[in-house]
Amino acid sequence: MESTGQRELFTTPPDGDEKAGRGSTLSREASLQAAMGTFERHMQDEGFSINTVKAFSSDIRLLGRYLGIGTPIGEIGTKNLNDFMRWLTDERGVPCSPKSFARRVTTLKVFFGWLHETGVLPQDPSAAVIQTSVTSPLPEAPDALDVGRALAVAEAWRAGGPERKPDARPYLLLTLLLQTGIKKGEAMAIVPNHIDDSDREHPLLYVRYANPRLRYKERKVPLEPAWLDVLAEYLAQYQPTDTLFTCTARNLEYILHDIAEAAELPPGVLSFENLRWAAALQDWRADVEQDDIRQKLGLSKIAWRETKTKLRRLIEREQIDALPA
Repeated sequence: MESTGQRELFTTPPDGDEKAGRGSTLSREASLQAAMGTFERHMQDEGFSINTVKAFSSDIRLLGRYLGIGTPIGEIGTKNLNDFMRWLTDERGVPCSPKSFARRVTTLKVFFGWLHETGVLPQDPSAAVIQTSVTSPLPEAPDALDVGRALAVAEAWRAGGPERKPDARPYLLLTLLLQTGIKKGEAMAIVPNHIDDSDREHPLLYVRYANPRLRYKERKVPLEPAWLDVLAEYLAQYQPTDTLFTCTARNLEYILHDIAEAAELPPGVLSFENLRWAAALQDWRADVEQDDIRQKLGLSKIAWRETKTKLRRLIEREQIDALPA
């Protein structure tokens, strides 16, 4: 697909061009390999995670293996990309999981979208790329009714009774996950001073990472003021000396399992991952800005694409289920 004539690989962006940047120093005559190198630097400049940079670069190299790494980017059209996706699933001879397929579609859309936005390509050939050939299943997130039943059980355990002493931990855990959408590892890493109650009307949880490579995931997430009362009860009962939760992650999973069982919910519905989705759905129903939800979950803009699509589908499923039979 390469011509025998000498190609102009780079052009100088005009002064004052708002889209000028590393991407716009390329021309449509540049090879896929040259564009990939510039794209890698762009991703690093934008703070993409190391794993994302590696995965996207690997996907583009795979495209280069299919089309030819020296193919000029201006000669790559939508048909080439759709043929590439079909090759991955039907002809390559290597299994392509739904997750890998979805990521590779995302890679194409981010890469060629960037080339278009920076003025290198007049059209984005990835805009019409097939994305529904392979889809990952929707999570089994608890709905609003499930959440209400679980909260009622945890609240009753918090209060205690004739045969059960008061225990704030189940309610503290459940409400923390529903309010913040944090992951299991993030919950296990919380220490009491990560909770900022200096303004008791607007308390915050600071999500911290010990690994310097994961510092980009750090964020602050708002908490409900009433949650501080639950926290005070919990601290008095358990008196943690290091991390907030004095037990193992497995024990926290058992607590969620016990809540679900007492609330007569399906097994596994109150997992950490499902409650993360439930937290996002609560915000989506409340019309919270999408970028605020993304930041609350600690997701990159790339990872948010698939998450946003699934949230929309989950809401649509809820609306369908709510229709009269």
